[in-house]
This record gives sequence, C-alpha cells and structure tokens, in this order.
Amino acid sequence: MTITDTDRKDGRVVGIAGPVIDVEFQPGSLPELNNALEFTVNVDGQPVTVLAEVAQQLGNSRVRAVCMKLSLIHISEPTRPY
Repeated sequence: MTITDTDRKDGRVVGIAGPVIDVEFQPGSLPELNNALEFTVNVDGQPVTVLAEVAQQLGNSRVRAVCMKLSLIHISEPTRPY
C-alpha cells in the first residue's frame, strides 16, 4: 500500500510508557505495522522531531509505537504518519 500526503491523518498521543507511546487516530486512518510516525516536541525551547515505529495495532483506532529518540512528550501531542 502506498500512502500519499493526502492519505495521512494526524493522530494524538494518548499513552506514554518510557519509549513506548499509544497513538489514537480517526477511525479508518490507522497506520500499518512497521510504518513510521513523526511528531515534534519542544525540548528546552527547541523543536525536536521524533520518529516512532508502529509495533502493534491495539484496536479502538489506536496503535502502539516505539520511539527512536528520547520521548519527552505529553499526552495529546499531535502525531502524524511519516
């Protein structure tokens, strides 16, 4: 499956456990396993882009992903497929 920019839907972080995040998307917009998610957080006033890999589809329009960088994030952080 090829994803174009118009197919990508933003999600939001709903859970954090160390480098693992749970992200909720609109129904029908769940990213596939092993796809990347991208989000930006502010660390010491500087924007930092973080990538996470989708490891599991949890149901209820949620995925579990593993961050590839330090994840100093907050619940409800906007997240988008990469």
